Amino acid sequence: MGRAFEFRKERKFKRWAKMAVQFTRLGKEIVMAVKAGGPLIETNSRLRTAVQNAKAVNMPKDRIEAAIKRASSKDESNYEEIVYEGYAPHGVAILVETATDNTNRTVANVRSYFNKTNGTLGKTGSLDFIFNRKSVFKFDPADRDLEELEFELIDAGLEDLFVEADEEGNDIAVLHTAFEDFGKMQRALEEKGIEVKSAKLERVALSFSEVTEEQAADVMKLIDKLEDDDDVQAVYHNMAE
Repeated sequence: MGRAFEFRKERKFKRWAKMAVQFTRLGKEIVMAVKAGGPLIETNSRLRTAVQNAKAVNMPKDRIEAAIKRASSKDESNYEEIVYEGYAPHGVAILVETATDNTNRTVANVRSYFNKTNGTLGKTGSLDFIFNRKSVFKFDPADRDLEELEFELIDAGLEDLFVEADEEGNDIAVLHTAFEDFGKMQRALEEKGIEVKSAKLERVALSFSEVTEEQAADVMKLIDKLEDDDDVQAVYHNMAE
């Protein structure tokens, strides 16, 4: 065993921790979807998307059902969605999406993370010129003709379609469309029988900030602190890779 065993064990623990964070965030999204549109997947497109995303990361069925049931209870508090914007060290833009039942706690935590890592928390809307909100869909390209699919999805608002590697190194097709075309594209993919692995509204950087390895490490200290917070749903940055 020895060093190799310890390395595998550490990687396994990190993977478990990452899954736990994903499940918590997806559970919140399910609660917010139910509160907004009811518990029926057939009539609540936001809930259908949240459940779809939960299944994509292997969230257990009983946890999904428990989140829906919990959200249907009047005793379950709703979450307020708040976006924070600012700069990490070395001029890297940071945008933080949160879902919270205590805004005072969340803003205090987010501000402290920026302060402790020599970052600066800015005003809402200050990064509109750096990030654009996009609808992002991912699915298995299989043996599908993507050039033909591009042509077929133009009317649904297709802006970009490409293939990248997922965390396991497998090919995954990534589709971008405008924020306001999310529902239209979702319906178009459903009509074509394409099983979507994930469907999200993401922030896409329009410009990037070049940093050294040492500077990137400074930026990651802030990103890691933010991503470890239970109120944070997503963190976006414009640091060049």
